[in-house]
Amino acid sequence: MIKEAKRLASVQEYYFSKKLQEIATMKTDLPIISLGIGSPDLQPDPKVINTLIEAAQEGVNGYQSYRGIAALREAMSRFYKNQLNVSLDLETEVLPLAGSKEGILHISMAFLNEGDTVLIPNPGYPTYSSVTELVQAQPLFYDLKEGNNWLPDFDQLEKLAEQKPKIMWINYPHMPTGAKASKEVLTQLVDFAQRHGILLINDNPYSFILNDEPTSMLSIEGAKEVAIELNSLSKTFNIAGWRVGMVLGKKVWIDAILKVKSNMDSGMNYAVQKAAAKALEANQEWYASLNKVYEQRRAIIWEIADELGVTYDKKAVGLFVWAKLPTGIDDKAFVDKVLYKHFVFITPGSIFGDNGKGFIRFSLCSSIPQLNEVKKRIQTI
Repeated sequence: MIKEAKRLASVQEYYFSKKLQEIATMKTDLPIISLGIGSPDLQPDPKVINTLIEAAQEGVNGYQSYRGIAALREAMSRFYKNQLNVSLDLETEVLPLAGSKEGILHISMAFLNEGDTVLIPNPGYPTYSSVTELVQAQPLFYDLKEGNNWLPDFDQLEKLAEQKPKIMWINYPHMPTGAKASKEVLTQLVDFAQRHGILLINDNPYSFILNDEPTSMLSIEGAKEVAIELNSLSKTFNIAGWRVGMVLGKKVWIDAILKVKSNMDSGMNYAVQKAAAKALEANQEWYASLNKVYEQRRAIIWEIADELGVTYDKKAVGLFVWAKLPTGIDDKAFVDKVLYKHFVFITPGSIFGDNGKGFIRFSLCSSIPQLNEVKKRIQTI
């Protein structure tokens, strides 16, 4: 019998993959409402849809450039200049991706050898650690804790640096907690990476969701010498299923990532690229209208959190509400209780790491009628 590769020994099926399958087979008295995954339910701008249709009708159905069409790279470069004050060479410093999740694998394959160590936030996006293990590198977790506003402890980082990490994942605005990192903290991270010869990677898909100060790591002085950035159109422009992201940084690193990417796919769909370029042209009214909806939803989720007896930080940003359970309550048991009693799915914080134990995460990707229904169920059942 053929056995699976040894590299899978430390990797489990993605939590949401298993949980959503369980939910799909549940027999319930009411439809289950999911506040679990951050998959935007809102629609793209109609201009973006029209561009998609028009581009599809051009009849360009062949394989596309691994680097993406020039129009998309130009739009990405202009977006970073206009919105984040970062200048990028569209020919050498911008690489479109089939979603930023793809980029996590490509970056890891491009730079990590077996046994290399990788600094990974705890709590943090589970894919950072699973991909690290898939390429047979070693996760080296650094703590993010509520008492430090979910920011790195630089004393701890200095000690961990003795193990010679090769790359470091950061993610601000942070998922799952919604914490922001000031430019001072980002500057400290750049300095840390410079002193220890670490490639710093900022995963930055949430900057424009309920955040008055969108920031790029690449705007920090000296960052381009030690850092690359991932970004995604999924959340900001409501096209998660289209799979459009980007990786940005100096030429030598983009070229290394392209060596992997060009052997893994055959280029992004032409019409999707044209539509994504149109999305990136959005004016400030788009961001304001998007955030108005999320503000209204977040207000109801805060009320739901109050009903459930959990606490949260109203200063947090991004697409989620991160809430703390009363002391001693297990987050997975609590989530299952809400699921089986109220038919509402919430994400347990512990799936993001040990420091997420005792927390839960609500997604803002449900309509106001659905959220009001959740509130009603919790109040009356």
